[in-house]
Amino acid sequence: MNVNSPIKRRKSRQIMVGNVPVGGDAPISVQSMTNTETCDVNATVEQIRRLEAAGVDIVRVSVPSMDAAEAFGLIRHQVKVPLIADIHFDHKIALRVADLGVDCLRINPGNIGRVEKVREVVDKARDLGIPIRIGVNAGSLGKELLRKYKEPNADALVESALRNVDILDSLNFLDFKVSLKASDVFMTVEAYRKIADQIEQPLHLGITEAGGLRSGTVKSAVGLGMLLMEGIGDTLRISLAADPVEEVKVGFDILKSLHIRSKGINFVACPSCSRQNFDVISTVNELENRLEDVTTAIDVAIIGCIVNGPGEAKIADIGLTGGTPANMIYVDGKTDHKVSNQDFIDHLEQVIRDKVAAKEHEQVEQQQNIIARSYA
Repeated sequence: MNVNSPIKRRKSRQIMVGNVPVGGDAPISVQSMTNTETCDVNATVEQIRRLEAAGVDIVRVSVPSMDAAEAFGLIRHQVKVPLIADIHFDHKIALRVADLGVDCLRINPGNIGRVEKVREVVDKARDLGIPIRIGVNAGSLGKELLRKYKEPNADALVESALRNVDILDSLNFLDFKVSLKASDVFMTVEAYRKIADQIEQPLHLGITEAGGLRSGTVKSAVGLGMLLMEGIGDTLRISLAADPVEEVKVGFDILKSLHIRSKGINFVACPSCSRQNFDVISTVNELENRLEDVTTAIDVAIIGCIVNGPGEAKIADIGLTGGTPANMIYVDGKTDHKVSNQDFIDHLEQVIRDKVAAKEHEQVEQQQNIIARSYA
């Protein structure tokens, strides 16, 4: 897939969340959040490892108590992905997880309390090179803002965010990112548009509490899609009432559809009709399940008949076009061989995996050549 997207990104200051750059010219990162009990270390580690396998860039973990902070320290030692600690109210928890190896602190300086407490957290973050995320949510705006604006809206979200930004600015701390989330698409989009020109820091995108797997995916794709098309956004999370692994898959699919990032297989498949010469829907579902482990970018076209099939197959890495009496498999846009309907999914899976292996080998050779030229 061509990942040279025509989208012009908003310029932002780059920060580092562990080993993941966020902002600047860095790729837009995909985040998720654990929904296990943090004190259940084994369950949380297991879920983070599943997220790692799905390709997540950053994982957020809720740390509501000092016991959870100690558990966070144990979790930190067992996983590789950068971890953000989600903390509210108690600055001592933030100080503790900082010492235990957190990669980013998600706090709102305004709800930490007195400026002395905020300064303690900021000084610790500065000393240890830990960035901060200011997270504003329409469901938890302060009473003063609700009195002023009567109800949550984009202006209230922006004012809340800027108040917290001012606190960090007053402490000469610039390594932070900001999110302004609402469950309403229009409110969220308007808030991000308004703040995008007012600060230089990276923006973390999300439609908060978006809903279940289907409805939440649609809302997130619509809202984040509008912002990403405008170049707004440096990292994102898809907030679904579903398995967090699904959040990662949807996040990458949104980025893939906009040619912003390319990871894994891009399936081009017809919705099927009576012209199909094989069961397109079950074929695509089966291949998606079997090939979830593939992270190399590759285009695969699965079309049930010869009307649109050849055209799609000719611009894909691997293509399958339905035909009578046999279906045609394309490799690199050219007809390669025919296959019958019997057990062709096994065969097609192997063809795809062979192509993936060839691409990976090609990428390794290119990298080695780059390294060799740098020493020449």
